[in-house]
Amino acid sequence: MAIEIRPNRGGFLRPFGCGWFIREYLLGNGPEGSHAIDPERGAAQSDINYEYKEALARATARERAERIISRMVVSGADVTEEQADRIYERELKRVSRKFTHMRYHSFLMYFGVLKRLGWVEVTSETERSAIQDNYPPAPERTYYRLTKKGIEAGEEFWSNPLFTLYPEIGPSHMKRD
Repeated sequence: MAIEIRPNRGGFLRPFGCGWFIREYLLGNGPEGSHAIDPERGAAQSDINYEYKEALARATARERAERIISRMVVSGADVTEEQADRIYERELKRVSRKFTHMRYHSFLMYFGVLKRLGWVEVTSETERSAIQDNYPPAPERTYYRLTKKGIEAGEEFWSNPLFTLYPEIGPSHMKRD
C-alpha cells in the first residue's frame, strides 16, 4: 500500500502559503498573529510582505519550540509556561528571515499574478514612501484590497494562483502516475 505524502496548507517548507496569507490579511483577519487591517482601506504591498515573513517566522518558531518542549516532556522534564515562553522567544530570534520568506521581487511577481486574476485592486489610499525623502518624484505607496472576485475565489485557487491564471501549465507540472 502506497502512502501519499503531501503538504497541507503551506507546502513542504512553510506552515502556510503566501496566497492564503494575503487573502486572510486583506480580509482583515490578522492571520498568524499579524496586524488586522481595515479590508476597505487595504494595505501596501511592502506591508503585506513584511507581515507575511514575520508570520512565517512566528509559525516556524512555534513549531520548533513545540518540538523542543515535546522532547523535554517525553524525557520526563516538567516544563512551565515561563520556560515554554523563553524557548519560543529563543527560537523566534534564531529563525532566519531569509529562510522564511520569498524575496521581495518574487513577492511582487506573485502579487502581479493576483492583479492579473482581478483578485486585488488599487484603493484610493496612498501615502508618502520613504524614498521620496531623497527622491521626490518616486512613486507613493499604493494600497490594495481584495475584489469581490478575489473574496469569492476558493482556497484551491488561492493555493496556486499561477496555475489558476495559466491552467494549461498546471497539469504539465504535476506528477503523473
